[in-house]
Amino acid sequence: MYQLMDRLARFFAILGGIVLSLLIVQTCLSILGRTINTILHSDVVQAAAPDLASALLSTGVSSINGAFEMVEAGMAFVIFAFLPLCQISGAHASVDIFTSRLPARINTFLRAIIEVIFALVIVIIAWQLLHGMLSKLRTGQTTLILEFPVWWPYALSLIAAVASAIIAVYVAASRVAELALGRQILPTELEAEH
Repeated sequence: MYQLMDRLARFFAILGGIVLSLLIVQTCLSILGRTINTILHSDVVQAAAPDLASALLSTGVSSINGAFEMVEAGMAFVIFAFLPLCQISGAHASVDIFTSRLPARINTFLRAIIEVIFALVIVIIAWQLLHGMLSKLRTGQTTLILEFPVWWPYALSLIAAVASAIIAVYVAASRVAELALGRQILPTELEAEH
C-alpha cells in the first residue's frame, strides 16, 4: 500500500512542479513584455526611434493578458499537489525543541495524534473545496479578464486535495498502527527538522 501512496504523491508533485514551472515562465514573460512595452513608450525611445518603437509596439508586445488570473488559479492547485508528497515522506517542518528530549514512545504517540488531526483538517478542506466548487458551478461566475469559469480552478484544486486527503488518512492510520504495534511502518528519515 505504501508504494501505491508514494507513487500517487510523486505523480501529484511532478504535476504540481510542471504547473509551477509554467506559471513561473508565464510570469517572467509577462514582466518582460510589460518592461519592453514601457521602454518602447518612453520619451527617449520615442524621440530616438519612433518608427522602430511603433513597429515593435504594433506586434502587441506587452504583459500577458490575464496572467494574474492564471497564477491565482494555478497556485491553489500547486499547493495541494505538493501536500501529498510532504505528507507521505514526513517532510513537513517540525520544531522539536521540547519533544526531542521525550521518550520514543511518547514521540510516536504525539506523531500519531498530529497525523490524525492533520488528516481531519485536510478532509475538511477537501470537503469545503467541493462545496465551494459546486457553489461556483451553480452561479456560473467567471474571471474578470479571461472569463473562464471560476469553478475550474476549484475542481483542479479539489482533485489534488482529495489525493492529499487520501494520503493523509493513510499516513494517520499507519501512525496509529505504529503506536498500537510498537514498530515503525512508515519511513521517518525524510522529516524536516527545524
